[in-house]
Amino acid sequence: MYKMRESWTDDRLDDFAKHVDHRFDEVDRRFGEVDRRFDKVDSELHRVNDRLDALHRMLFQFAAGGLVTLIAGVVGFLATQF
Repeated sequence: MYKMRESWTDDRLDDFAKHVDHRFDEVDRRFGEVDRRFDKVDSELHRVNDRLDALHRMLFQFAAGGLVTLIAGVVGFLATQF
C-alpha cells in the first residue's frame, strides 16, 4: 500500500505540477471529443424532430380527410333516407 509523505520536496512538487497540467490537457482534449459527439447527436435529433413533425402533419391531414368523408357520407345517407 502507498505510504503518504509527511513533506514534499520542491522537485516532487514541480513533478506533481507537470503531471497535473498534463492530465488537465488530456481532460480538455477529451471534452473536445465529447462536444463534437454532442453536436452530432444534436443534428440527428433535429432530423428526427423534423420527421416526427412531418408524420404529425400527415396524420392530421388523414384524420381531417376521414372526418370530411364521414360527414359527407352521413349527409348523403340522411339525404337519401328522407
